[in-house]
Amino acid sequence: MPTDLRLTVLNDPACPLCRRFADWLARQPLLVPLDLVPAGSAEARTRFPTLDHARTAEEITVIGSDGSVWTREHAWVMCLWATRSHRGAALRLSRPSLLPLARGAAYSAAGVRHLLSRTQVGDRLQVEVHGGDYADGCAGCRPLPQG
Repeated sequence: MPTDLRLTVLNDPACPLCRRFADWLARQPLLVPLDLVPAGSAEARTRFPTLDHARTAEEITVIGSDGSVWTREHAWVMCLWATRSHRGAALRLSRPSLLPLARGAAYSAAGVRHLLSRTQVGDRLQVEVHGGDYADGCAGCRPLPQG
């Protein structure tokens, strides 16, 4: 990846869990500069006119200054990868066998661990979000369908 890479994180500002993660991310010492932009906002549409903005409102999306786009678990890994403290975890989580745990790891790093539960579904570990009004309407925070 280029050394002048900059990342833009599009997330749902209406979701308290997404807001808490974005607030945490904004306070982290970074190895890669980050811009936090509300998904579907006028700024997001101006900066990234070719993106499917309806989709970015449904799942976290990270866009690199080089044009790379990451979604779902890959986007969570990129958020952690950008931080000084969590890059090692991001590199481990990028392995295919651990990638499904990336969202839970990102939430745990952000201190929202108490809002998560883990359930074994067959041979897979599924992370679920629960608690109060957190993530009730945010598709990006709900566990992905297994299969």
